[in-house]
Amino acid sequence: MKSLTFCLILSIVNQAWSIEKELTVFIEAGVDFCFHEAVKKGEILDIEYQVIDGGHGDLDINFRFVHPSGRILLTDYKKSENNHRIDVVMDGDYRFCFDNSFSSYNTKTVFFELVVERDDNSEWSDNSVNFNTQDEDFESKIYNAQEILNNIKNHLSKVRSLQDLIKSTEARDRNVAEENFFKVNTFSLVQLSLMLVVGFIQVVMVKSLFDDRSRVHKIWKNLDRGKHSY
Repeated sequence: MKSLTFCLILSIVNQAWSIEKELTVFIEAGVDFCFHEAVKKGEILDIEYQVIDGGHGDLDINFRFVHPSGRILLTDYKKSENNHRIDVVMDGDYRFCFDNSFSSYNTKTVFFELVVERDDNSEWSDNSVNFNTQDEDFESKIYNAQEILNNIKNHLSKVRSLQDLIKSTEARDRNVAEENFFKVNTFSLVQLSLMLVVGFIQVVMVKSLFDDRSRVHKIWKNLDRGKHSY
């Protein structure tokens, strides 16, 4: 019984093998920032990214995925978010880059998730474990348990991906709201300053009209004389 349980655990660990990485990076203006990941043939590379903060600019970034030979496999131009799934056909170090070289002042904050998994990780094989037993009912229960665990794993992966997406979307919405708040406050401050300056000029102008020694009064007086001379 213990040996069967141990074999089942080994099967679960072997089938559920994957690498998951999540990272939030700051891409400075004018910078092309790259990451490297060693992947083997037959594995699947899944990458999803989202720009959650654009400084005082747009929420966009350039993205490219590069083959170990240096050949560019795919590119995105000024996108706020996207996801890609690549079937690896050659061993090597694959490179994916976030390019903010088109921006002159704004630093971009990018959240991305990288998942590397085996091609056979999507489902459990009935032949993954060879049970040396004559109890067919027991084997049936084990295979049913495998199917249940596989469904649980898939559902948990979907839930986790959805939670990460909601978290990154919430961060992006918060940054957009803060940026709009900054713009509204800046515009209000400029408008208030202009109103104070215009009000001060109006007061000075009206006061000068009744002051014989002021330059404005002399100008108006000369203009009035010029009209009467005609």
